[in-house]
Amino acid sequence: MTAAYLVLSDGTVYEGHAFGAERDAFGEVVFNTSMSGYQEMLTDPSYAGQILVPTYPMQGNYGINATDAESKDIKVAAFVVREHSPTPSHYDSSRTLHTYLAEEGIPGIRGVDTRAITRRIRSHGVMMGVLTTGDPQVALRELASLPSYDTVNFVDRVTVDEAYEWSGEGGRRIAVVDCGVKYNILRLLTQRGCRVRVHPAAATADEILRDNPDGVVFSPGPGDPVHNAPTVETAREVIERVPALGICLGHQIIARALGAETYKLKFGHRGGNHPVQDIATGRVYITAQNHGFAVSDEALPSAIEVTHRNLNDGTIEGIRHRELPVLTIQYHSEASPGPLDNEYIFDRFLDMVNG
Repeated sequence: MTAAYLVLSDGTVYEGHAFGAERDAFGEVVFNTSMSGYQEMLTDPSYAGQILVPTYPMQGNYGINATDAESKDIKVAAFVVREHSPTPSHYDSSRTLHTYLAEEGIPGIRGVDTRAITRRIRSHGVMMGVLTTGDPQVALRELASLPSYDTVNFVDRVTVDEAYEWSGEGGRRIAVVDCGVKYNILRLLTQRGCRVRVHPAAATADEILRDNPDGVVFSPGPGDPVHNAPTVETAREVIERVPALGICLGHQIIARALGAETYKLKFGHRGGNHPVQDIATGRVYITAQNHGFAVSDEALPSAIEVTHRNLNDGTIEGIRHRELPVLTIQYHSEASPGPLDNEYIFDRFLDMVNG
């Protein structure tokens, strides 16, 4: 067994054993509290540039299958687990988690105290880290010279190069702006009778509206929305002309297009158990989340009405425009992984489209 180390930028070192690809990787270290769904997490584009630490101790116990990926390949920089199962048990399993990581060149470390890592991040905030099989002190010095997560535009790394048709034969045409879209968003729109066309994050409003879509969805994605000014400008033009839905990063992009500001959370919201209240009805939903930035309450434009709040910390979880058919949510209505309680958001969006 090869020794491996997770080294945090504050100098903390966690020793374990390498699995997956045996190579070094660096990124922002974040944790996720979901109890299952590691394949969906690994392939979620919102994790680009990040080292993922699941808090649930056992990972890999049901293997990897052909249907649960949320993008074409693994997006995390590295994977940190308490215990890796080398003998998965599931009728759909085609390979182990170790094999999956190794085939895609993604390093992992097992046998570390993931709860201790989580407590440190919750206490001190997210920080950069490096996973290495070499000297941890050398890795720490190298980490100091690498770019921090907040300075990189990761959307450019995960968006498509050119527009494409996803599928669907329905009468409603929906354009999806790919800031790091998960496949389940496209699946759920198709299931609701939509023809879906996916556009790059850099697409202009004219390029998106050229096909006369009935509605536009701005997808989730990684990183700080301050790097996505062209997409914000596109959103500003699009929402004046067709109904729009923003999810996670898409929510932040539309909010910025309407004049709101965003800021970085101390350790973000990542998991499948975050309580969110619909302010109009008072109903509380348990939501799947994966984001490190949020829309600020300060100087919120009068055209914006807050529709949802996070009951853990009071942050904004949804907005709507007071006059235009624009709806956004900070959480993931498509789940994958997480509870399916919030798929109704797609129905609410399509009701706007039909109206």
